[in-house]
Amino acid sequence: MNDPARVRLLFRAVAFAEACSWLGLLIGMYFKYVPADGNEIGVKIFGPIHGGIFLAYLLATLVARTAFRWSLRTTALAAIASIPPFATALFEVLADRAGLLEAPDDGAESAAV
Repeated sequence: MNDPARVRLLFRAVAFAEACSWLGLLIGMYFKYVPADGNEIGVKIFGPIHGGIFLAYLLATLVARTAFRWSLRTTALAAIASIPPFATALFEVLADRAGLLEAPDDGAESAAV
């Protein structure tokens, strides 16, 4: 995938989907642990969905690193953003504002967030 516009769209979509899957998983965890009956259906549904999107986000991060020539630090921050809930959406917004989701003009690595 060499088109920076497509990589940008892919990364943004997967980052948003990962954040949304966190929401579903957190709601499922609430219904599993807070009420007395402990309904596990939400975790059984959203757990695998979140896991798949989590892996897709990590793959999209590697694709973005190549397309946008991210530094190791920026790539690590993007990967670490997949751990706390909703942080992928925050990283995506900050990276977009910093111009890290645009094709680099020269051969140098992009600046870190």
